[in-house]
Amino acid sequence: MNEQRYSNLKQGERGAMISIAAYILLSTLKLFVGYISGSEALKADGLNNTTDILASISVLIGLRLSQKPADEDHLYGHWKSEMVASMVASFIMVIVGIEVLYSTIRMISEGTKEAPDMIAAWTGLFSAFVMYAVYRYNRNLARKINSHSVMAAAKDNLSDSWVSIGAAVGILGSQFGLPWLDPVTAVIVGLLILKTGWDIFRDASHQLTDGFDVNLIKEYKQTIFTISGVKGINDLKARNYGNNIVVDCVITVNPSLDISTAHDISTMVEQKLMEEYDIYDVHVHVEPD
Repeated sequence: MNEQRYSNLKQGERGAMISIAAYILLSTLKLFVGYISGSEALKADGLNNTTDILASISVLIGLRLSQKPADEDHLYGHWKSEMVASMVASFIMVIVGIEVLYSTIRMISEGTKEAPDMIAAWTGLFSAFVMYAVYRYNRNLARKINSHSVMAAAKDNLSDSWVSIGAAVGILGSQFGLPWLDPVTAVIVGLLILKTGWDIFRDASHQLTDGFDVNLIKEYKQTIFTISGVKGINDLKARNYGNNIVVDCVITVNPSLDISTAHDISTMVEQKLMEEYDIYDVHVHVEPD
């Protein structure tokens, strides 16, 4: 079981590396074309992709650190490393988003000049197509290996595709006597960078503070009550370790049962939860009712 989970993390690295390669190519292209064409929207989109490079590198580092086995001062392993890396990436994205908004709003206050060259629009559309292809790859990979971090990266890929489309629309609109539409689109891009950074921070902090889906807790309880011999549940907690789930449970059984029978019931509860929900580890404590 553990070997398969570590193998999944290794496969997840492939998705992160593909994202890094795509972002390096596209950010370089967008910043260059944005500069020569005078498109603030495309330059903002290029800066967005530079934050995505750092975010993808953080995911890659997190995936690799998560593969380290338990040691003397990490007795539960290093599964949470990727969540720490995601939080670092969110801080970087927020800083860049604020910088994009500041520089663009300052440019608007100084007065909009002429519309950017059409090559900027075609660059945006090309970038959108590339990022959508990367999104499809990472989405399928995340489903195959059941990786939350790779799926989060895939969603980021998709949002980047929409951002590029938005930038292209703003640039095209500026060709029809609306030159202000390009910098306004850059402001929208900046806000989208901030939103993506906030979403990543919210999800990472929720897991790092042991937040968990209450609906899953209800499902676990319903499943436990299907086990013969379980009379009640005094306590049930669950938390995430990276992409893994750990459950702690206190069940009650008939006090007349011998220790061996009570132990067998707890084992059945553990096996049922692990098999039905692909849970990494379940700890069950038995008490008399």
